[in-house]
Amino acid sequence: MSSIVKDTPNKLKELALLFLRLGITAFGGPPAHIAMMHDEVVQRRKWLDEQQFLDLMGATNLIPGPNSTQMALHMGYSRAGWRGMLVSGSCFILPAAVLVLLLTWLYVQYGTTTYAETLFYGIKPVIIAIVLQALYMLGRKAVKGVLTSIVALAVVAGYFYGINEILLIFLGGFVVMLLRNYRSFPGTRMFSFIAPLIGINLVALQAKEVALSTLFLTFFKIGAVLYGSGYVLLAFLEADFVQTLGWITTQQLIDVVAIGQVTPGPLFTTATSVGYLVAGFKGAALATVAIFLPSFIFVPLVNSVVPKLRNSLLAGAALDGVNAASLGLMAAVTIQLARVSLIDPLTIIIAIISAVGLFVFRINSTWLIAGGGIVGLIYGLV
Repeated sequence: MSSIVKDTPNKLKELALLFLRLGITAFGGPPAHIAMMHDEVVQRRKWLDEQQFLDLMGATNLIPGPNSTQMALHMGYSRAGWRGMLVSGSCFILPAAVLVLLLTWLYVQYGTTTYAETLFYGIKPVIIAIVLQALYMLGRKAVKGVLTSIVALAVVAGYFYGINEILLIFLGGFVVMLLRNYRSFPGTRMFSFIAPLIGINLVALQAKEVALSTLFLTFFKIGAVLYGSGYVLLAFLEADFVQTLGWITTQQLIDVVAIGQVTPGPLFTTATSVGYLVAGFKGAALATVAIFLPSFIFVPLVNSVVPKLRNSLLAGAALDGVNAASLGLMAAVTIQLARVSLIDPLTIIIAIISAVGLFVFRINSTWLIAGGGIVGLIYGLV
């Protein structure tokens, strides 16, 4: 026991250094973030094995909140308990929040985000290669035969057909659980996943009188109930801050979401931008804490349950189905991202070189992202 306690500071330092770096370099949204975490935590450091990582990834899709941030919290919690979770989560969120705050300040002062688009031009092809590597590595473990293969492919098709992402995740888990265990259902207890109950009516508050408390509670509500992609976040922000409260305009919302998309780290740091527009630096801090706080509550609860789910016949099958569905969603988003990332010969060349660097030479993805960004900036200057 004493050796574990003595080793904790070293683990916390490792977590801080890793997730600070990821927070600065993790461009491209949750699939790219999770791919980079997989490379660092599973392949390079061996903190988790493939199955443990997959199970945690599947579990994050069953609870509301930002998936890649929750994976960072899971990594920290698995490595060093609640202290590790606080360190990994804070270090992953803070760099993005600070950068988003800086760009929002520039936007307010000058109405511009200079060089962001050219930077991302070179980074996006690298992201495609990073996610493809993760799909390959995770797919070898997640696809456990014909059934999970069909589920993964069906989810890809369902995604492009327009079926809700969360429905696809739950259907994937249910189908695998049902088909693997249909003979045993008469004598078994069914597991169910219950979404958090929502009972807060925030919009009835007087915005002008309690602006900061309304700001905090609104973002806390969003963090506690939001499933799905950044487009779902956009819908929540539009409904709450544009339509109901009237604190920002539609154009301002589009601009701050764009800032979130061209910066590294979680897209939920868009809350930082909105908070700054509404109430300055204090609003930015409150909004950032509020939207991420529910994840810090959910993750320890889920993390302790996942091993029990894996050991259950029914729940283990459901988790396999969720994992296959999650991988299918990741593949579908990658296809979508590739359409807007590989737009000319240069971006295709960047993606191919990055893939060779990852698969053949095992170059750290951080260096590839930095190289892609430099190429993008140079391309923008010539």
